Amino acid sequence: MHSLFIFRIEQIIIIPNMKRIVIFILLILLVSSHLEAQKPNQLNSGEIYHAIEKLNFLGTALYLAAHPDDENTRMISYLSNEVKANTAYLSLTRGDGGQNLIGLEIQELLGVLRTQELLEARKIDGGKQFFTRANDFGYSKHPDETLRIWNKEEVLKDVVWIIRNFKPDVVINRFDHRRAGRTHGHHTSSALLSIEAFDLTNDSTVYPEQLKHTEPWQVNKLYYNTSWWRYGSREKFAEVDKSKMARVDIGVYYPVLGKSNSEIASEARSMHKCQGMGNTGSRGSSTEFLEIVKGVAPVDNENIFDGINTTWTRVQGGKAIQMKMDALIADYDYLAPQKSVKQLVEIRSLIRGIDNDYWKNIKLSEVDRIIESCLGLYAEVYADAQTLTPTDVTDLTIECTNRSNVPVTIRSIRIPTAQMEKTVNESLEDNAQMKWFETMTVPNLRTSEPYWINDKAEFGMYNVDDPLKIGMAETPRELKAEFELDIYGETVVLQKDIIHKYTDRVAGEVIEPVEIVNPVSVRIENGSYFFSTNDKQVVKAYVKAGKENVTGTVRLQTMGTGWQISPASHNFNIAQKGDEASFEFTVVPPQAQSIAEIAVSADIAGNPSIHTESIVIDYDHITKQTVNVPAKSKIVKIELETAAENIGYIDGAGDKVAESLRLVGYNVTNLPIETLNAEALKGYDAIMIGIRALNTKKELKFKMKELLKYVENGGNLVIQYNTTRGLNIDEFAPYPLKLSRDRVSDENAEVRILAPEHQVLHYPNKISSKDFDGWIQERGLYFPNEWDSKYTAILSMNDVNEDPKDGSLLIAPHGSGYFVYTGISWFRELPAGVPGAFRLLSNILALKQNKA
Repeated sequence: MHSLFIFRIEQIIIIPNMKRIVIFILLILLVSSHLEAQKPNQLNSGEIYHAIEKLNFLGTALYLAAHPDDENTRMISYLSNEVKANTAYLSLTRGDGGQNLIGLEIQELLGVLRTQELLEARKIDGGKQFFTRANDFGYSKHPDETLRIWNKEEVLKDVVWIIRNFKPDVVINRFDHRRAGRTHGHHTSSALLSIEAFDLTNDSTVYPEQLKHTEPWQVNKLYYNTSWWRYGSREKFAEVDKSKMARVDIGVYYPVLGKSNSEIASEARSMHKCQGMGNTGSRGSSTEFLEIVKGVAPVDNENIFDGINTTWTRVQGGKAIQMKMDALIADYDYLAPQKSVKQLVEIRSLIRGIDNDYWKNIKLSEVDRIIESCLGLYAEVYADAQTLTPTDVTDLTIECTNRSNVPVTIRSIRIPTAQMEKTVNESLEDNAQMKWFETMTVPNLRTSEPYWINDKAEFGMYNVDDPLKIGMAETPRELKAEFELDIYGETVVLQKDIIHKYTDRVAGEVIEPVEIVNPVSVRIENGSYFFSTNDKQVVKAYVKAGKENVTGTVRLQTMGTGWQISPASHNFNIAQKGDEASFEFTVVPPQAQSIAEIAVSADIAGNPSIHTESIVIDYDHITKQTVNVPAKSKIVKIELETAAENIGYIDGAGDKVAESLRLVGYNVTNLPIETLNAEALKGYDAIMIGIRALNTKKELKFKMKELLKYVENGGNLVIQYNTTRGLNIDEFAPYPLKLSRDRVSDENAEVRILAPEHQVLHYPNKISSKDFDGWIQERGLYFPNEWDSKYTAILSMNDVNEDPKDGSLLIAPHGSGYFVYTGISWFRELPAGVPGAFRLLSNILALKQNKA
């Protein structure tokens, strides 16, 4: 995918009209696929032929929904691989408000992880990826709420902007615009915004400021990707009038690729690993239905692009290209793809002359990638370090190998941002490796990080300082090398991200992106500090060197009233890059209950004050990410009593509950599931099971008898929420209870006490309505909605215009102990330092002590 960015740069130079240049820069930002450091992705001969067929199709489709994992990868793959359309998925959000099954990233960091998972999915199914500035703030029960929190006008503006630039002939909504209040508010909102945008994108009076950089565009057809699940059953769907529906067989098989469309789609779907979306490929015919919502209805119901010219004759000068394309396809030799290079170069020359900047640049990207693959061309630049700071001096290795007998001359190698150029003028002989070694001084570039979290976000919306970046999946990397080649007299400029690579004894060759980082990174040891008395605490701050021999001053400060911090600062001098030094500060709390923040910063001569922590998100299935976040922690003076002391914690899908309990003084032991038995559990005052453990830990079902025996013998077992789908065990409670999808998504919803005399509200902390103030994102989720009379429902709550939900906290005595099931979102509230959440959970953990 590297070359997709490249050739558009070359074309900017030759377009004379200034407005069109700016339009085209936008296309670079929006249309470019995932630009990342990865192992070179050469197409095999079958894939080259597939790409040539795609080069011969001039049509664009945009699939639109609300979140990562909402997209129908079967349809995206079908559009890209069967229809051969220029296809993209527009996810309005980055999935920041969901949960994480593979790690501890939540909120903005989860959004970064899910963005990368979407990009990996698109590399498999062949689509591109766009986003708006909307923030996934959690579950919403109505589009009115969603659009109010998102700032409807701004998100609509983003949708219009992306459509005007991507120019889809066809837009397909994943969700039904007529389902307000009956499904996720984000889902319905995505469809409503798409329908409204359909009538605005071609109106020059709408968002006229956008037209300085782009131009109006009219979508031809707007579909809704419906299915039997929309109607409740296959039988009901069979009775639906489908006369206005297009229908396509998405189960087609691609002999050239050796896979069915459904198999490709399942591989793409399985990239959503942090959401547990692993999928098994299927084979055989399968029909998708598309209901026409706006625009020109298709006459041919099996052709989504019916009535749209998708041949080269669509553009002026395209007839000559069409003739050469027909000959290219007819002449293609699977055993010798290099024989097609001369024809491809001729086609490239003709493409440069067409009077349509949009299709010119898309097709130049495609043809150049095909040429590169036909040549078997390997062209890369490696830096000797994965992280660099401005003014660093780094060694570069440049490699270029032409693995074909096609005559290719390398004219020069340039690194524009570093103002470096090496004149070569040498022939690339068949399969002869060429290497050069250079030294580069790193230019003064912005740090490598996701652009949408550079500025502080508003609730529901990200702030983006550069409007031309809106819609982009990620921040383009600025350290790039350009290889200028001469192929049969045609100048081709390949642009490659500069990368870092090394050899791992197990994984083999590892390729990582080169990141621009600050001279130092700062952090505070814990995300929260809790003070239940007036005693002082020591807070450790850390400074990590991003370069050698860095000297400066580190400070810890707070804006909270009544908090005292000493000393004012420490000096540091760190010799080795990557080393980290720690510094102690003493924090004294105020007398009254208080919530505040502390922030650490470092001052280095000649640099702005650095106040960010550098966090690396590194999983095998995504490109390594570096994210700079404010180096802050919450400090909380809390009126908290604890009676339980030793807590056993069984990990689930990943949360910071155990860590948060340790911060308020509990002795928490993480318990491996295989060690669970009644004897081993005797010493614990309470056992707490992490979120979604019954969904993600299959082996836990074999230990539930031991855990319930622990309860019978006087223990206290607390199970946090699990989803209704994918439970690995039917009987996990001593008495019947049934999970549901009930949730309370308003974090400020009224909480009513159903059992005011129950001990859980009195010992060791007296719980009142004030303890439910200041909660974040939601009250809870997946509450039981049916339970045995032996359970006591403690709390009642509900969102606006809904019936009360009484299953958030259920407690039942069992034997001489207690069993607790709770859907309250402890995994959000505790890391956020919500005092009332700590007080109530402390009482739950102390049920055994109070009974004694």
